[in-house]
Amino acid sequence: MEAKIAYLLRQGDNALILSQQLCQLCGKGPALEEDMALSNVALDLLGQTRMWLTYAGELEGKGRDEDRLAFHRDAHDYRNCLLVEQPNGSYAEVVMRQFLFDTWHYFLMDGLTRSSDARIAEIAHKSIKEVTYHLRRSGDLVVRLGDGTDVSHARMQAALDELWMYSGEMFLYDAVDNAMVEQGVAPAVESLRKDCFDHMAEVFAEATLAMPSPDAYMQRGGKQGRHTERLGYILAEMQFLQRAYPGAQW
Repeated sequence: MEAKIAYLLRQGDNALILSQQLCQLCGKGPALEEDMALSNVALDLLGQTRMWLTYAGELEGKGRDEDRLAFHRDAHDYRNCLLVEQPNGSYAEVVMRQFLFDTWHYFLMDGLTRSSDARIAEIAHKSIKEVTYHLRRSGDLVVRLGDGTDVSHARMQAALDELWMYSGEMFLYDAVDNAMVEQGVAPAVESLRKDCFDHMAEVFAEATLAMPSPDAYMQRGGKQGRHTERLGYILAEMQFLQRAYPGAQW
């Protein structure tokens, strides 16, 4: 049961931290339509966060609901991958971070729709339509900007080279992930990794971007609670209200 709770927290924390990052861009998009799209993706991820954290809290049985888990844990208790806590940086970096995450997220949710855990399969079924849109949108932007002007191509290639080292952690299975595979809860890493990198290679080729080696050195530790200092700043802003005024409601 502990492994399943940890697995649920990882899914919820990934969606929550990336949602918070995208929310910080509200009002700063390069165009009104893109500004709205980023906010909509953030809201989609926040909705998914609620489902994952609610289920984790129920299994844990300690009276912690989705809000308690989101607003009253410290950075070392978060189990998100390092990729989603990377700074917003330039627009190219925002797009590339989103595409790397969306690719993994789509194929993971697709696998989880066949989970042996009915509740997890239900959450994945509810999420897959949104996640499919996210992947289509970010992939289209990668192609348009990568195969765009010399400037946009150079910025997208630089973003890919900078963020690539954070893309492999999602496929580094540990005891928690392996326990979920053995129980039929989660998809095997081999098929997940192949599907993701095949899709990335296809999109990067169309975008005329040079895809780094999947076997390159990858950063790790986020899933085990070892984060960059950036996560502390994200949580400080996200948790301020509930930390300062516990139980406050709109």
